[in-house]
Amino acid sequence: MKKLTTFAAAAVLTGIFAASVSAADYTIATDTVFKPFEFTDANGDFVGIDVDLLAAIAEDQGFTYELNSLGWDSSIAACQAGQADGMIAGASITDERKESGWIFSDGYYNATQSMTVQEGSDIAGFEDLEGKTVGVKTGTQGATYADSLKDEYGFSITFFEDSPTMYQAVLGGQVVACFEDTPIMASSIKDGGLALRIVEGSENEGAPYGFAVFNADKQDLIDKFNAGLANIKANGTYDEIIAKYLGADAEAETEAETEEASEAEKVLE
Repeated sequence: MKKLTTFAAAAVLTGIFAASVSAADYTIATDTVFKPFEFTDANGDFVGIDVDLLAAIAEDQGFTYELNSLGWDSSIAACQAGQADGMIAGASITDERKESGWIFSDGYYNATQSMTVQEGSDIAGFEDLEGKTVGVKTGTQGATYADSLKDEYGFSITFFEDSPTMYQAVLGGQVVACFEDTPIMASSIKDGGLALRIVEGSENEGAPYGFAVFNADKQDLIDKFNAGLANIKANGTYDEIIAKYLGADAEAETEAETEEASEAEKVLE
């Protein structure tokens, strides 16, 4: 059985979260608006790739959990403070995060970051950003990507706390572009009917998303996640979840990436 609750970010930081009593084996934190990985559907239900993957893995491994929708920064804070056991929120696995205390599972989806502009914008590449301002979401790989380019291409950065506000800033002209995870941006444009476009050729190499904990004492949760992920990939559940939210083409692409990674590992062994 899985329980889902939503707490305000302030509640986490003031300790109210810690006072919550749950009979579940684990408390998991996640973001609130990161479609199609976690979001609220038309019925008010919390859904998405991360939500479904976690549910399938928990069922496979026989553990229960309480999923708390906190937002990106507050999810990290809750885990670091010991108020949550782990976090699943489309978090890219990077060396920088590992060095700062993140402990990641195996990757479960490879995502690139790219630049998005207004549909009618004349910005065709990074070279058109000189002297202009772009938007990024605080603490994300999109922000890291933009920061790696700003000196070379002469643009400045404005930070936003959530993706919808950032998108509206692009649409309203407060910033000329934004940097976001490519699958998130593509889904938001398509499902939200946003007058935005991803700039062709602007994506980076990307990195896999991973489930994360912030305390070595939680290694058992990482082990269960990895074992469950391997099992649902083997029995087809993983492909069904990816296809449900991203379509059959995305499923095939993911399979190809997995096979390429496996072959690369064999060569290295």
